[in-house]
Amino acid sequence: MPLDGLFTHAMVNELNQYVTGGRITKVHQPYPNEIVLVVRQNGTNYPLLLSAHPSYARAQITRIPYENPQVAPGFAMFLRRNLEGARLDKIEQVDNDRIINLYVQTHDELGDRQTLSLTLEMMGRHSNLFLIRQKDQRILDLIKHVSPDQNRVRSLIPGATYRLPPAQDLINPFESDLKPLAKICLDQPYEDWPSAIQSTYQGFSSQAAQSLALALKADGDSLANAKNWLNGFNDLKPTLLTDSKGKTSFAPFDWPSPVEVSRRYFDTLGELLDAYYVGKAERERVNQQAGSLIRLVKNEQKKNRSKKKKLEETLEESAHADQYKVKGDLLITYPHLVHKGMQSVEIENYYDNNKLIKIAVDPRLDGLKNAEKYFHKYRKLRTAKDFVDEQLEKTQAEIDYFNQIAAQLEVASPKDVADIKLELQQEGYLRVQKKNKLKPKVSQPDRFESSDGTLIEVGKNNLQNERLSLKKSNRSNIWLHVQKIPGSHVIIHSDHPSPETLTEAAELAAYFSKSRDSANVPVDYLPAGKLRKPNGSKPGYVIFEGQQTLYVTPKFEDVEKMRLNKK
Repeated sequence: MPLDGLFTHAMVNELNQYVTGGRITKVHQPYPNEIVLVVRQNGTNYPLLLSAHPSYARAQITRIPYENPQVAPGFAMFLRRNLEGARLDKIEQVDNDRIINLYVQTHDELGDRQTLSLTLEMMGRHSNLFLIRQKDQRILDLIKHVSPDQNRVRSLIPGATYRLPPAQDLINPFESDLKPLAKICLDQPYEDWPSAIQSTYQGFSSQAAQSLALALKADGDSLANAKNWLNGFNDLKPTLLTDSKGKTSFAPFDWPSPVEVSRRYFDTLGELLDAYYVGKAERERVNQQAGSLIRLVKNEQKKNRSKKKKLEETLEESAHADQYKVKGDLLITYPHLVHKGMQSVEIENYYDNNKLIKIAVDPRLDGLKNAEKYFHKYRKLRTAKDFVDEQLEKTQAEIDYFNQIAAQLEVASPKDVADIKLELQQEGYLRVQKKNKLKPKVSQPDRFESSDGTLIEVGKNNLQNERLSLKKSNRSNIWLHVQKIPGSHVIIHSDHPSPETLTEAAELAAYFSKSRDSANVPVDYLPAGKLRKPNGSKPGYVIFEGQQTLYVTPKFEDVEKMRLNKK
């Protein structure tokens, strides 16, 4: 289901259970439209994600690792000044809409007690996050400033008075009786029930309306069935639904579905949303941050493939260079047969039993000049072969390099994008921004733990791979890489890992490669001390021998079980 008003109702109940009454200890803004409040409650830190993303707006407790920018954005700095150390008093939903208010008790500049609210509107591309002073409803700041030209209904700038979006004249299902449902069931055919539910009650997505229609249609008292269905939003059983085509959706409880689905259950809504969004939201974040890098890589791949094709044509032509010498010899032997204006000439080829050979000639030149043209092309092709071989080798290395970068961008998390950008700057493919005086910092490899507790690290880009494989690791630790295709470097922090750990590390190597969707993926492994880096080679490139090979089939669920949280 989309994150509608009903799911928001369930999420507010869960957030009140875990974080209400806690202290906001840290404020982060890892992505442009998203804030993470670290709330400490009963000795536990809860990372509370408030997202105003245009496609994935939501509020949840998240355990997905994130990397903060080196310089905090202005909105994050403003929230830190106003919220860090403050108590999160309560969380409320506005009616049954996709709007929640997080009320915070704090003090103003004079030390007087005041109540602020973080108001999250989850409205698709109109999503926004506000910090509002409650006594006068003044907007202190907001994550997206919107000019009056873009929104004439209400003012969305700091200093303006906060007003709710225009309300819909619909019924809140949690605050009224369900008698209109009985009328819908009596007056309309079943096919129209979902749309009638949406046009009558507030906060229903199409999936929720379809599920309620199924509950109404089930055996027994329809209104009793509807009440039981609504009670599911207070008695949660977070469920991830997957249909026969692999499409996933989520529900706050194990509700009826109009299609056959498999079901996976979670302890909390936060864990459910992490499982649902871990691929989708991360991919969107990477695409936003890496759009220019993806274009650069595609252009370089296209350019080098075209260059390789031309070099191969030249090489093919140079393999037949002797035919140009033969034609030159024949023309210089029989120059009188060529007259200006001729397009071609037939001459007996004394190199081939005097068989007639047709030779194309330049109509502007005589026989001797045409012979010299063929000799010139022959000499050029003969001398070009060594150069073309060298250029082909370099071009193939460039193709392999950008194939590797493309594969890394496919599995990158947002924190990896900065490393890939830094690498391309260092290699001269991207211009360095002089205005950024901070020294770039390479992010840490992803960390995992095998079933027997052994640490496994996975490099997600070439700078991480370089440090992980050649500089950081104990040289007797086991190194793994998927065989003969682009992928991540993996290090097992053990000299003699168990067979289970070795298999699990091989699954990580296969998953973080271009073969993540394949079965029986070959993965090479050997001690890291046997790796060698050729002089002048690209970052992350190594050679080795004496490896052994495992065959594994990577699975997302197995990878996530091994992942170590960084928070």
